[in-house]
Amino acid sequence: MAISTTTTLLLSSFSSYTFSPFHSSLSPSLNLSFPLKLSNSIRSSYSQNGSSSDPFNFRETEIPTMSSFQRSMNESSKPSSSRWRRVLLKVSGEALAGDQSQNIDPKIAMAIAREVASVTRLGIEVALVVGGGNIFRGSSRAGCSGLDRSSADYIGMLATVMNAIFLQATMESIGIPTRVQTAFRMSEVAEPYIRRRAIRHLEKGRVVIFAAGIGNPFFTTDTAAALRCAEINAEVVLKATNVDGVYDDDPKRNPQARLLDTLTHQDVISKDLSVMDMTAITLCQENSIPVVVFNLNKPGNIEKAIKGERVGTLIGATWNSTMSRT
Repeated sequence: MAISTTTTLLLSSFSSYTFSPFHSSLSPSLNLSFPLKLSNSIRSSYSQNGSSSDPFNFRETEIPTMSSFQRSMNESSKPSSSRWRRVLLKVSGEALAGDQSQNIDPKIAMAIAREVASVTRLGIEVALVVGGGNIFRGSSRAGCSGLDRSSADYIGMLATVMNAIFLQATMESIGIPTRVQTAFRMSEVAEPYIRRRAIRHLEKGRVVIFAAGIGNPFFTTDTAAALRCAEINAEVVLKATNVDGVYDDDPKRNPQARLLDTLTHQDVISKDLSVMDMTAITLCQENSIPVVVFNLNKPGNIEKAIKGERVGTLIGATWNSTMSRT
């Protein structure tokens, strides 16, 4: 009697399930059928579809689309005639200040963003290192009110983060996906610098802005630019300044000063030219990184420099051929 009652209960419970024919097709040799309870809505969709190969109508499922900028990136990320494929653009804080009437000139920030946008759509990967001299320069403030050099440099690093966030907001306002990475953790406002993550962002077509220098006092943002360039395997450092390039003399004191077309790293070191600090230029020399010094204030110069067109002064290579990175 007990066995009969149990059998009756099992049969009655199975009767509430609907057996689907496509389950048995998974293993026709064993002819197994697994109980599957389908809701009325799914059963109705299945019967209307009329195909056991797509019972839930997945073919009609709408897949979210990418942003228009990312879509244009994928469509245009093809080999182009550009000289560089991955570049590091160094923008000084003073350049962001413009005529010095304010800490950051929104017009200059937007001009940088628009020119960067035009080249990223060509598939060129762009990273930036931004200075902070428009807000606070540690080397010149050390000693003021008892401020030691290390503390002054840390304040200067925070200034670079402010500039980086401003540039990020400007770039994203015109549709450029941008990430800020800082040399020390500020997780509420930016990512920490992680080399592999930075490279992955670049490969996905995002602009990466490196802030807070290298995270240590006594090192300039020029050194940070050279270091990050070497780390992410960028092909060139593009140094945006307020002058047309490197001169054989100070053009402010000598109107006859001549703009130099090309230089070697050793020329900069031996002649003590005020291009980059010695640590930065030596790091570029040791890693065969060319440097282009150009005027940020001339419209179109950023785009030309990133594309590898002839602009400003080229250090460590010639305009006809680049130095190979090893």
